[in-house]
Amino acid sequence: MSLTPRQIGLRLGLLLALAGAACLLRLLVGGGGLAWPESGAILELRAARLATGAVVGAGLAIAGVLLQSLLRNPLAAPDLLGLSAGAGLAVTVWSLATGAAIGVAASAIPALAGAMAVLGFVWLLAQRRGLIDPVTMILVGVILAVLLGSVTAMVRTLLPDQGQSAARWMMGVISDDASRPMVGGVWAVTLAVAGVSVWLGRLFDAASLGEDEARSSGVPIGLVRVVQLIGAGVLTAGTIVLAGPVGFVGLVCPHAARLLLGPGHRVLIVGAALAGIALVVGADAMVKAFPGPAGRIPVGIITSLIGGPVFLVMLLRARRSDAA
Repeated sequence: MSLTPRQIGLRLGLLLALAGAACLLRLLVGGGGLAWPESGAILELRAARLATGAVVGAGLAIAGVLLQSLLRNPLAAPDLLGLSAGAGLAVTVWSLATGAAIGVAASAIPALAGAMAVLGFVWLLAQRRGLIDPVTMILVGVILAVLLGSVTAMVRTLLPDQGQSAARWMMGVISDDASRPMVGGVWAVTLAVAGVSVWLGRLFDAASLGEDEARSSGVPIGLVRVVQLIGAGVLTAGTIVLAGPVGFVGLVCPHAARLLLGPGHRVLIVGAALAGIALVVGADAMVKAFPGPAGRIPVGIITSLIGGPVFLVMLLRARRSDAA
């Protein structure tokens, strides 16, 4: 059953309210409980971390929508293409070669280079008669992720700390040392990709119906797939630079938005971005409110603990609806 514009507006408003509540909670939560920051400096620090978490959530969620549309597979996610594994390998090799500690400042260039190198490799191998073949792309991405993950584990054992800092970074950690220009640059890229995706939303809708049907309707399927692949790759690389690989956001948030808003990509892009902000910023608020004995728990662990059960519930509901 299709939704009316009023229903879509109300549901988008609900997602906006959830994202806003998560952002407010992140500003309020501190070591002593919930309270507005006592000084402008503390407020500025919390706001900076909030901005980082929000762009990570929005970027991963939009990347998930693009990949699920590109591959016509609801289980597609940004780490499916091996981008996270490529970034992780590049960062660990860079740390081993230079002796630099793993963090946003030291890891930005190698993480971006590793993720984009894997993106280019997958793109080249997935070409079939001048077009991107979704099945080949999935196979290449999965094989690369396993292979690069094994190499990363081997390199980590050669690091001075036996790869403990690298292992923590690979769990997804929102860092406090991300500079404003870096966060602003990722926000600019995220908003640009989101804007282009909303603009091309009707073409995405037609392309998701099937290649033959899309071509018969005059959809430039090759161009659509290139835009989706590059957009998802750039967004994933940007979020990895800021927080490392954060799991389940690009898988769960598009599903949640699709259940609320339907399959239309114009509203789906916006809804998934809001859901991603709510999930990552809310998870970061939980990390701050309940620190572990060794410091803050990686936010990627929280998103996985939240996203895993949510995804299982959605999967069971889908199976029940199919059976009915």
